Amino acid sequence: MAQKKTSEVDYSMQEKIMALYELQKIDSQIDEINKVKGELPLEVQDLEDEIEGLKTRIENINNEIEEFNTLTKQRKREIDQAKIQITHYKEQQNNVRNNREYDAITKEIEYQELEIEHAEKRLKEYAAGIKNKKVQLESAEAVVADRDIDLTAKKTELESIEAETADQVAELQTKAEKAKVKIDERLLVAYNRIRRSVRNGLAVVSVKRDACGGCFNRIPPQRQVDVRQGKKLIVCEYCGRILVADNEE
Repeated sequence: MAQKKTSEVDYSMQEKIMALYELQKIDSQIDEINKVKGELPLEVQDLEDEIEGLKTRIENINNEIEEFNTLTKQRKREIDQAKIQITHYKEQQNNVRNNREYDAITKEIEYQELEIEHAEKRLKEYAAGIKNKKVQLESAEAVVADRDIDLTAKKTELESIEAETADQVAELQTKAEKAKVKIDERLLVAYNRIRRSVRNGLAVVSVKRDACGGCFNRIPPQRQVDVRQGKKLIVCEYCGRILVADNEE
């Protein structure tokens, strides 16, 4: 019979648990390396999000300014048309046959003059709107320029740290993949879930001095025996971490 592939080997529960413990130690080393980065990854992400939001705001302001410019051109065309109409009506007044026609044309002239007055009022509003939007635009662009400087500095710092630790992290990740070969998917899912739920990322801890290495609550003697035997997965009844025997003890 052909030998099973490594991924198909039936590892004992004890081997799986010890592989989990080995994976935990590797992940803890990676966690320590990542601590050097501090808040830099989050700060970089926050700055990128803020800059993206500001750029969207700048785009919206530019669209609003463009809209004001379009309305300004429209109102100026209306004024020009109204002036042409007024000239035309005044020429007609010279050829009226009676007072009724004269009064009708006079009303049309007054209407066009009101249209001009209304359009000129709108032009002033548009000019004020454009002025206000340009102030907002300058402010947003200044903030973007400042944030870009901050982002460049933080990215440079983060990239420098990542470059210094890249080889070490790659080596640890290779070791982690080798450890995972012995662990089935169900255990890996549980392990990762616990790691996400605890502050220090410790999902697998040893029993030291009769206590859980994660929450330091006392582990009952019979439960300690079960942990040492390694025949089944034992979790701390207080914190939910996976327990393994302390090799030193």
